[in-house]
Amino acid sequence: MDLGLNGKRALVLASSRGLGLGIAKALASEGAHVLLVGRSGERLADNCKAINAEGKGKADWVWGDLSEENFVEAMKAAVKEKLGGIDILVNNTGGPTPGTTEDMTADKLDIFFQSMVLRVITLTNALLPQMKEQGFGRILTVASSGVFEPIANLALSNTLRSALVGWNKTIATEVAGFGITCNMLLPGRIHTDRIDELDGANAKRTDKSVEEIRSASLKTIPAGRLGKVEEFAAAGAFLCSVPASYVTGTMLRVDGGASRSI
Repeated sequence: MDLGLNGKRALVLASSRGLGLGIAKALASEGAHVLLVGRSGERLADNCKAINAEGKGKADWVWGDLSEENFVEAMKAAVKEKLGGIDILVNNTGGPTPGTTEDMTADKLDIFFQSMVLRVITLTNALLPQMKEQGFGRILTVASSGVFEPIANLALSNTLRSALVGWNKTIATEVAGFGITCNMLLPGRIHTDRIDELDGANAKRTDKSVEEIRSASLKTIPAGRLGKVEEFAAAGAFLCSVPASYVTGTMLRVDGGASRSI
């Protein structure tokens, strides 16, 4: 299938590693010009070098921290300078610290709300005018399967990412007439550094080994294994594609069947 992404310009947040990097690679493999964003210049530079060596799409990078107040303005400037415009925005953010609802202090809520919700919404609003003017846009927001079934010991994530569900559905209805789609991609247990970190935290919390934690989690996944970043990213690339122009306001789970809700 031709995804129609050749020459499309994509800004991919939190793409120095993990799911964000996976989506950036998938878009570039279809011929897109991707702009990677993260806090490790060395890692971003290496990622761009590897993507460009493939000779399909093109990759540039810009340093960016979602917790910084000037993040949105910095991204607007980078899009203009390095991409010359925007067709695709992939909203991806790092996950908050594990913990229960009792651990959700006012300070923690404020800090992570800024980086996980506020910056996502304000950056999207800042880039929408050009998408409307050109009659094409793809907004893909990466969240978590926890918005369907809250995940134990991830109270902050369950709470803040769920706020984006209502926002995504609302904005999707507002901009659909401009040729812009807005969808959410929800990872289950995709094998990244983040999953290793969470398994380590759960092992410490329950006084079990990481192997015990991992084995128990695999038993809850009908596919019987962790997902691959490439599998997740392929779903993201499709939602950003031209053929997916009639798919909007949706949430797609990539979880090996782990979610039991219909």
